[in-house]
Amino acid sequence: MNLLLVEDDRLLAETLQDALALEGYDVMHLADGGVARRHLEDPQHDHTLILLDLNLPGASGLEVLETLRRHDRDTPVLILTARGAVEDRVRGLDLGADDYLAKPFSLEELEARVRALLRRRTRGQELRVGVLHFDGLAQRFTLAGEALALPPREQRLLACLMRYAGQPVDKARLADEAFQGEPMGDNAIEVYVHRLRKRLGGSDVALRTVRGLGYLLEAT
Repeated sequence: MNLLLVEDDRLLAETLQDALALEGYDVMHLADGGVARRHLEDPQHDHTLILLDLNLPGASGLEVLETLRRHDRDTPVLILTARGAVEDRVRGLDLGADDYLAKPFSLEELEARVRALLRRRTRGQELRVGVLHFDGLAQRFTLAGEALALPPREQRLLACLMRYAGQPVDKARLADEAFQGEPMGDNAIEVYVHRLRKRLGGSDVALRTVRGLGYLLEAT
C-alpha cells in the first residue's frame, strides 16, 4: 500500500508518516502543492491513496486535486482541512475527493478513514497473488483458473489478506477490516486461516504465520 501525503506542516507530516508506517503503509511525503501537482500529472503514479492538505505553498490542495482528477478518477483522496473551512470541503468533494477530515483529528480516526477508503477501492479491483485471483467487482475468487467458492467470512478474510500480500497482517486489523466488528469467538480467525490454508494447498500461494506479527499471504 503506497500512500502519498501532501502536507506542509513538518511536525504533523512526520507524525502521520510514523503512525501510518506502523500500520504497514509505505508513505511518500511532499510538502509543496506545486511539486505535488507536477508529480500527480503522471498517469502512471503508483499511489493507492492520497492524503491531501488544502492550505499548501506552491499550489492549493484543490488545484492538486483538480490536476489529479483530469486523468485519475479512481485513486481515493482524503482531504485534511481546517475545522471551519466548510466551503473548501464542499469544493473538494465536488472536485472528486472521497472523504475529508477536519483538523485537529485523532490518529485512530485517520487510520480508520484510510482503511475504509481502501476497502471501498478494493471492491472494484482485481487482485492477484500467484495463481490466486480475486475479481473485486464480481466478488469472485479463482485458483489456477478454477472457481474457488468460499463462505462469506472466509471470502472477506482472504480478500483482506490479498490487499496486504507480501506483508504480515495482525489479528486486530483482520478483525477490523474483514469482519468490521462482527461478534466472533476468540479463535475464529485461527479457524478461518486453517481452512484457507487447506483450500490453497498444492498451489503456489502460501498463508504463513509470522510469529508476533500476524499472517502473511505470498506467492512461493
